Amino acid sequence: MSPTAHTVSTSMVEYDIGVLPGDGIGGEVIAEALKVLDVVEEIFGFRTRRELMPYGAEHYLATGETFPDAALDRVRDMHALLLGAIGDPRIEVGKLEFSIIAGLRFGLDLYVNLRPISLFHESVCPLKDKKPEDIDMVICRENTEDAYAGIYGFLKKGTPDEVAEQTMIYTRKGTERIIRYAFELARKRGPKKGAKAPQVTLIDKANAVLAQELWTRVFAEVAAEFPDVETDHAYVDAACMWMVKNPEWFDVAVTTNLFGDIITDLGAMVQGGMGIAASGNIHPGRVSMFEPIHGSAPKYKGQNKANPLAAIMALSMLLHHIGEVPAGRKVEEAVESVVCQVGNLDAGSNPTDMLGDLVCAAVGDGSG
Repeated sequence: MSPTAHTVSTSMVEYDIGVLPGDGIGGEVIAEALKVLDVVEEIFGFRTRRELMPYGAEHYLATGETFPDAALDRVRDMHALLLGAIGDPRIEVGKLEFSIIAGLRFGLDLYVNLRPISLFHESVCPLKDKKPEDIDMVICRENTEDAYAGIYGFLKKGTPDEVAEQTMIYTRKGTERIIRYAFELARKRGPKKGAKAPQVTLIDKANAVLAQELWTRVFAEVAAEFPDVETDHAYVDAACMWMVKNPEWFDVAVTTNLFGDIITDLGAMVQGGMGIAASGNIHPGRVSMFEPIHGSAPKYKGQNKANPLAAIMALSMLLHHIGEVPAGRKVEEAVESVVCQVGNLDAGSNPTDMLGDLVCAAVGDGSG
């Protein structure tokens, strides 16, 4: 269970938040999110105890340590973790990502990867004639199984006859809990504007990846418990097509780990780019991790060019998770206000600190 918030006065609570800036632009975007957190704390009357966690490329190069068991144990005692970005070209591909990001996902059993996809202003959408009311969906990606479970191997490595293998794995428990989460979320969200009922779409490839027939069966069984929620189905290739052609068709979608990783980046571009897209790695009721979905972009490090809005949106999700829902909504409204104000969200189009200041101002003056 998630730790209980500390009472620091008769009217104020305090939350333990881990801060893991990571690599590249991670430190810069997280700094802006923390500026926004300072403002909302003053407005909404709560406090956070923030613990800086140094793990990432520089720490690894200096110590040889990726993410020790003691750090994972410490995170278990927190309310939430805010992550910037992980990855550095000086280190072999995947070493830090698997040790830190996957280590947290698997170690904390963060089985929900939640990716809201909302368009704040039509000027940032690459799709013709699509408006904010057309793009308002949430992807629920299973986060602890599939090809990412780490079951792989090589035979005759480095020879012309090399064989590489990686296994997709799906359990009934893992499949059912993410599908059930999607239905519960759809019921909580309620119908989209103009719809009669909320909807959950299953995205899979069960016609080719036959093991995913498990998803088909479990989806039907869980759906029977939610008669107030409509259902739909799309194979992943068709879903990608429809997300571009008719994004308004989607409300809540649930999918596998691998497919979810791919289609949510497509969704990020539909909503305005990687610079505004955030995600939550969640175990309901327990400590969870929130992050922008972009990478570490080391070429932009230290140039004040990175877009911090995704990190700030990750903060909004974190606030919802710890129970500070009005604060989370206020941050999201402020980001929407800033997007409408600046228009261009491309890297380098607006200074990092300027965007952070604009969100702070929108939170503080009530214009969000």
